[in-house]
Amino acid sequence: MRLLKVATCNLNQWAMDFDCNVKNIKESIDEAKRAGAVIRLGPELEITGYGCEDHFLELDTVMHAWECLKDILSGPLTDGILCSIGMPVIKDSERYNCQVLCFNRKIIMIRPKMWLANDGNYRELRWFTAWKLKDKLVDFQLPRDISEALSQTSVPFGYGYIQFLDTTVAAEVCEELFTPIPPHAELALNGVEVFMNASGSHHQLRKLDVRLRAFIDATHTRGGVYMYSNHQGCDGGRLYYDGCACVVMNGELVAQGSQFSLKDVEVVVASVDLDAVASLRGSISSFQEQASYKTTVPSVAAPYSLCQPFNLKISLSSPLEINYHCAEEEIAYGPGCWLWDYLRRSGASGFLLPLSGGADSSSVAAIVGCMCQLVVKDIAKGDEQVKADAIRIGRYADGEFPTDSKEFAKRIFYTVFMGSENSSEATRTRAKVLADEIGSWHLNVSIDGIVSALLSLFQTVTGKRPRYKLDGGSNVENLGLQNIQARIRMVLAFMFASLLPWVHGKSGFYLVLGSSNVDEGLRGYLTKYDCSSADLNPIGSISKQDLRAFLRWAATHLGFSSLADIEAAPPTAELEPIRSNYSQLDEVDMGMTYEELSVYGRLRKIFRCGPVSMFKNLCYRWGSKLTPSEVAEKVKHFFKYYSLNRHKMVVLTPSYHAESYSPDDNRYDLRQFLYNSRWPYQFRKMDNLVKELNGDSIAIKEPSGMGVVAAGSGNPNVGL
Repeated sequence: MRLLKVATCNLNQWAMDFDCNVKNIKESIDEAKRAGAVIRLGPELEITGYGCEDHFLELDTVMHAWECLKDILSGPLTDGILCSIGMPVIKDSERYNCQVLCFNRKIIMIRPKMWLANDGNYRELRWFTAWKLKDKLVDFQLPRDISEALSQTSVPFGYGYIQFLDTTVAAEVCEELFTPIPPHAELALNGVEVFMNASGSHHQLRKLDVRLRAFIDATHTRGGVYMYSNHQGCDGGRLYYDGCACVVMNGELVAQGSQFSLKDVEVVVASVDLDAVASLRGSISSFQEQASYKTTVPSVAAPYSLCQPFNLKISLSSPLEINYHCAEEEIAYGPGCWLWDYLRRSGASGFLLPLSGGADSSSVAAIVGCMCQLVVKDIAKGDEQVKADAIRIGRYADGEFPTDSKEFAKRIFYTVFMGSENSSEATRTRAKVLADEIGSWHLNVSIDGIVSALLSLFQTVTGKRPRYKLDGGSNVENLGLQNIQARIRMVLAFMFASLLPWVHGKSGFYLVLGSSNVDEGLRGYLTKYDCSSADLNPIGSISKQDLRAFLRWAATHLGFSSLADIEAAPPTAELEPIRSNYSQLDEVDMGMTYEELSVYGRLRKIFRCGPVSMFKNLCYRWGSKLTPSEVAEKVKHFFKYYSLNRHKMVVLTPSYHAESYSPDDNRYDLRQFLYNSRWPYQFRKMDNLVKELNGDSIAIKEPSGMGVVAAGSGNPNVGL
């Protein structure tokens, strides 16, 4: 037997905070050594943090990374343990995303990334060059101060593996695993037994299975030990890196870390028998045949042994059942952990949420409530860092700390119901009951006086006073009256966030939370600069359907039972007068259901459909219940309002990324914001297709170009 103990980790790094990052790296190496591991794998670009973005273009960033690596290697930390450490490296005039493989205070080799992630949220080709020489390792001249400190002049640089006396180890960096011909396939044929994948992979709903299956498939027919390390937490941007460090052997999971956690460092250890890898490979005839005429991969010799012989004191890791969270748990824990990282690192004293009593703002409130529960639970488990942060943010006296989530919420969470004459007593009550269940400091504020003052000012200046459509006003008047209410709420939210801490004798400020969902953003069903405009939005890329499922789950599992009533209520902005024969409803205002919006969003983004392709796809999907003419009308209606309101995405509040059809204009969904909303060419093509399908020449009515519809807190303020 060749027994090998390996350690991988989840690290909560912070982009450009080198002190924080080095502290976490050192702690993870130390913990791995205490567990008896001889290999320690850290996440991609762990010294700098993955989300440095254009800071990678600064020479300072690379220089500081080398200085931190020197600090790590200067002491005994890497004695007897192979450490894979991620950092940017400049060779000649190119910048590479690298794993630096270190052992016994020396650098054994530097492995640059060959296939860079450059889609979705990833822009690695903006900052790094892909390594293209696969047939040889080249010499890399170490920076002078590093060379002097390590007594090394140069090290091997490139694609290859390390040949120890008793096993072979290689790196495969994040995206490389998911390429059509991944490096591990070729490396396995060259005898590599241990693969180390350093990753910077962010959370996305229902994505974890894709990742884990890739690790399992990598070793199922090739054999091997596959180690995976990832960042975990908010490192300064919209993404939450969802950890799940793990070890897979011969297609079976043998160790798995948490997906969501408040910990800064989590080390996952596994003990494996490498003879089991050799045995599996020897039993697969096709593997033997392909290995016999493989392309040779360069290697570096390391005259050290990593394995131990048969020893009953070492317990081998057994196969585990994969631990998955349901989507509702992902919505609770992912954004909850992201908010905690942002809160503790921003210097803020807490959060303020305009709580309307509707599904969206109630979802945000529940997520903050979940965050408070996680904080109290981790403190009870002995996490000293979480405890110290909570004491500082909650301003606890000496010797005191949070032991009750509701008491903690009262210290760090304000909710404000900003009602008007158009608000119902039902929503006012639901907001108050939920606030009490969570424990927030709740305020009930009427905005009618401010609305009246503004309308009086407008009337003094213009001589006219707008009326609601129900009272005989025009669409323009109706829209303006709703927008006044919506925008007043934004101004009040920021005023309360900045001044309420002062009122209560606290220092600092509160972060304003927004609550528009991904479907409203896609449709533009929100007022520009209303309560959707905030500091952060934890649900900005989560669909209405998923949020409603989350509310049902949270009513039971988080203990906020009023969420069941909130979920059951029909969605409404409550910006128009309530009459016995009229009640404003979101789906009526939008002219489409939230279910339809999710379909449009996925076809537009995930399947890259323009209007014509979407029409064709939906003819198949909805053909049993809708005629081609009706499908065409729905597609035209969506694209009209999507394009009219696209400008709102330019000022969208920074939102937690959770959904693959997010319309976030900042970096994920890059498109123009000025469209010809009539789409004349595309809609004409659809009309012609409908004529062909109907076998007649009946013209399909084209939606008018620049009409306006009701707008408000969740509504489509078309031009303003």
